[in-house]
Amino acid sequence: MSGRWSLPALMLLALPVQAAEIATGRPELQGMSSDRLQRVQALNQRYTDAGIIAGIVTAVARNGVIVHQSASGVRGVDDPRPIALDDLFRIYSMSKPVTAVAAMQLYEQGAFQLSDPVSRFIPELKDLKVIENGVLRPAKREMTMHQLLTHTAGLSYGFDPGNPIDRMYVEASLWEAKDLDDFVTRLARLPLMFDPGGEWQYSVAVDVTGLVVERISGQPFDEYLNEHIFQPLDMVDTGFNVPPDERHRLLPNHVLDSGTNRSVSIDNVFEFFPQAADMFYRNCRAMCDFDDVTLYSGGSGLVSTLRDYLRFALAMRDGELDGQRILSPKTVNFMRRNHLAAGVHPVSPIERIPFASGGWGIGFSVLTDPAAQGIMASVGDYSWTGGAGTVFWIDPVEDIVVVSMMQLLGTWPSYQWELRVATNQALTVSME
Repeated sequence: MSGRWSLPALMLLALPVQAAEIATGRPELQGMSSDRLQRVQALNQRYTDAGIIAGIVTAVARNGVIVHQSASGVRGVDDPRPIALDDLFRIYSMSKPVTAVAAMQLYEQGAFQLSDPVSRFIPELKDLKVIENGVLRPAKREMTMHQLLTHTAGLSYGFDPGNPIDRMYVEASLWEAKDLDDFVTRLARLPLMFDPGGEWQYSVAVDVTGLVVERISGQPFDEYLNEHIFQPLDMVDTGFNVPPDERHRLLPNHVLDSGTNRSVSIDNVFEFFPQAADMFYRNCRAMCDFDDVTLYSGGSGLVSTLRDYLRFALAMRDGELDGQRILSPKTVNFMRRNHLAAGVHPVSPIERIPFASGGWGIGFSVLTDPAAQGIMASVGDYSWTGGAGTVFWIDPVEDIVVVSMMQLLGTWPSYQWELRVATNQALTVSME
């Protein structure tokens, strides 16, 4: 589902496609209880029956084998058809781990070192400014590739209308850019939130990383992902565009009505940001229609399915799936470590990283102290979520991979923690 097709890709479409499927097996053979795993679907059903979430699909795998897969609820509050396992979901920020993999593939090839300045590949970001006490001054240092990949480069998103720099992000209309080059040209005019390396701020850094991938590889970002990640992993339904003949599979999007505590449908993701609607997203080129997209947002622009993302998550246990290696196991282990220094903290209270018990790797949130957070999980659990409630995690201790998808804008940590409990309580054999 990429934004453009190359000739080799078109030739591939003419060939019969044999989709590789993940093995499904009895939970008891993988150290889990069939009866207890029913609590996963019961949890999902509770949310859908209450009208909080229209529909949820969830898959649980252990030792690389699917031990639970279920669909609960309907496609949307205005579409009463049952939700299907192969429906298409906007995965938003779950695009970020995919982009991190693309960058680390190039790192493995020696294309850059993590200490390299980003300006080596994007000169537009060389001489940036920081606002200090209301006055612009030169940044004390250039942002590095490592800082870009760990959200410590000084960039932001524009989420906080009370922050003057975030308001500048709104006024820059970044998401109206025609492509990643245009996106970074607009971004380069904005001041940094802080000197690179000083603090942590969830940001458009991963979108900038997509341009780094383009400039190093010489390929448009969508084509790079297709060739080096989606095709090797047989992720047949993942991309930035939804073809016309597949649009019927794209689920409606929703927000939660605070008055009724029930989902209501919306037409556009940026209805969720009314403070920015008039000037930020009048003609958004990413994350809106998923039709004729040319701004390939590596931070939040992908559409995928439960099956496809489960394949990606399984590959991220050690970098390989079904004989197709996309990263070295050593690289994956490096990515899933906490890369934040002890003194690095989030700038904005809006951030949802549990810094009391974890941190950030390259592409993932990393859980370093589950007990401090009150989560029944393993040390080293790495994960991320999407802006419409999609979530995945990989538990390297128990060798469990979970992917769950919905289309309800906002962050839903309570559901995600409940899902962890429902999954982990089904273990009959623990590796801890």
